[in-house]
Amino acid sequence: MACVHHSLPYPTFLHAHTATSAARALSGVGRVRIHPLTCPGVEGRSADGPSPLVEYERIVERNVQQSRVDDSDKSNKENAKLRKRYMKEGVAMAQRYLAQTLGLDVSVASVEIVLSIDSVLKTDGCLASCFLDAGCSHIVVRVKGGEVAKALEACDVTRVPRERLILQWKSGERLFPESVQSQMAAIEERVGTLSIQHTTPVASEKLEWEELKTWKQSSKGKDLRCIVQLSFAGDVSIDDLSATVQSISKVFDEDTGAISLVDPTATQLGMSYAACLKTDRADGFYPTIVVTRSNEALGLVYSSKESIIAALECGRGVYWSRSRGGLWRKGDTSGRHQTLHKIDADCDGDALRFMVTQHGEDRKA
Repeated sequence: MACVHHSLPYPTFLHAHTATSAARALSGVGRVRIHPLTCPGVEGRSADGPSPLVEYERIVERNVQQSRVDDSDKSNKENAKLRKRYMKEGVAMAQRYLAQTLGLDVSVASVEIVLSIDSVLKTDGCLASCFLDAGCSHIVVRVKGGEVAKALEACDVTRVPRERLILQWKSGERLFPESVQSQMAAIEERVGTLSIQHTTPVASEKLEWEELKTWKQSSKGKDLRCIVQLSFAGDVSIDDLSATVQSISKVFDEDTGAISLVDPTATQLGMSYAACLKTDRADGFYPTIVVTRSNEALGLVYSSKESIIAALECGRGVYWSRSRGGLWRKGDTSGRHQTLHKIDADCDGDALRFMVTQHGEDRKA
């Protein structure tokens, strides 16, 4: 698949724990966002092990230690060795935290991790570099209480390329509050992506997205993207959720923005994902290429909204059988099932690619 669609919905883990089989399956869309201070809660991996929160705080502390070692004097080899040791220990701890505690495969999924301004500043930016070295794709710096100038200082301290930095704020009456608009020129210099943490009642969706249209027009030619981290005030029907996601996705071009759903179910994420796809087939199905992690083609199948949801529910290769007129859960009868790693859509949004590991001798999808 030469051209990949980058604007499809993906999950944000704000309060939900990631290290469950259901949550891990959601990373099959190929991208996740993690709020480490809240998403794991205080649930430990085992009775005698540290909680995820404590484990994360230990990573922060190791990076504080690294930042306090003065290695400006290049002739002081002991300090240089000590700082390098702390750096390696911090990266190893972050790798274990991401893979074992959160259950994320950073070799397949792009992982965005949200860091507080204070944690970035007190580690002199070492924490950001640590998680990037551990495999995260982006660092999200979270603005708190309108402190945009302080957030920009944190962005500078990270010494991270702007394309790997995301600045996030919480919307109020407006998606782009005055505190953000007044600093927009400085923001654009430092980060490649804006992120709006937004809670919406469905009834106001059309009015809210007018601001996105204005932003899109003003940001033309600036190599800037926007992500709406979306949650709803109260329960929302699947139809309303799909309509809201679709209305936002229509604002963005293929590579100017995306939507992230906060703590979604497989049904919510799957229906939102499908709402951003299109098909000109009379049966409404999506041609789907199945490949291995080394991109070896296993076959051509078809997907439906129902099969996308089913795949995200179980983390397996699930497709739509046109001959049977129903879901085809690969391996249910043969035992040769497929572990789902990632779902991609092409840039036109009318064809899918499932990246899987096939278990058993059958090499066909």
